[in-house]
Amino acid sequence: MRSPQRLFPCCAGLAVLLLASCSSEPPVSSGEVAVAARAALPTDPADPAWRKAPVFTAALLPQDQVEPRLLEPSTASVKVQGFSDGTRLALRLVWEDATRDELTAPAQFTDACAMQLPRTTEANVPAPQMGEPGRPVDITYWRASWQGWVSGRADTIQSLHPGAVSDHYPFNAAPLAPGSPEQQAMEKRYSPARALGAGSEGPRTHAQEDLEAEGPGSLNRVAGGKSEATGSRTETGWQVVLVRSLPEGLGPGGRSQVAFAVWDGARQEVGARKMRSVWVPLALGAGR
Repeated sequence: MRSPQRLFPCCAGLAVLLLASCSSEPPVSSGEVAVAARAALPTDPADPAWRKAPVFTAALLPQDQVEPRLLEPSTASVKVQGFSDGTRLALRLVWEDATRDELTAPAQFTDACAMQLPRTTEANVPAPQMGEPGRPVDITYWRASWQGWVSGRADTIQSLHPGAVSDHYPFNAAPLAPGSPEQQAMEKRYSPARALGAGSEGPRTHAQEDLEAEGPGSLNRVAGGKSEATGSRTETGWQVVLVRSLPEGLGPGGRSQVAFAVWDGARQEVGARKMRSVWVPLALGAGR
């Protein structure tokens, strides 16, 4: 019979191995966003599948090259994980943010994030500052304010400002039947931006927009975009899953580049004022 002293080290070693195998911490990826192959892409930021995806930490720096510049650093980094089903790419972005900024008003901005991919896979990528003329980039942009509507926040003064009391709000007046020409005309009078087709605010069915650019100042919305995005608040910040089609020429086993941006609404970050990354290597798994 073996002595207890000789058995103890073996048992202790086995316990360490078991604890390691049961760890819920995802593996760490250094140097690139390692995208794992998966037939079904997880779109929920809290999906347990993300525990198995390698984590890459992308350093962020202020956008200080074009106006309006961001001169004071804010969000230091964003953690990125990825899956691909061979035709689409799903990336989860996780970053720290002490304040929950999901309502917009004069001088009040929302938290947001974005991922950027070169439209075509080639050896030399365009400039990371939103591409170059003739060398476009595709962007998926998520906003916390849009997520609020998608998650069920009502489009009313009281939902945006819980303490507000209005004696009379013209286009909600009782004599105006909902949907009537008179009600619609009054709504346009008191919501001019919405009447002109500005889709940034107001009720939304999705929390993201598809954008394209060929250099700073060339950003355009892409009609009929097919990206998806879902975000949720964590104890320390945000976690957001962005899903879009793979760039032209990129498939299983291929390589490309990806860039990221994060906006902190509490720090008056909006538009070009943001924290952004340089191009980061993107490597897709070889099979499903």
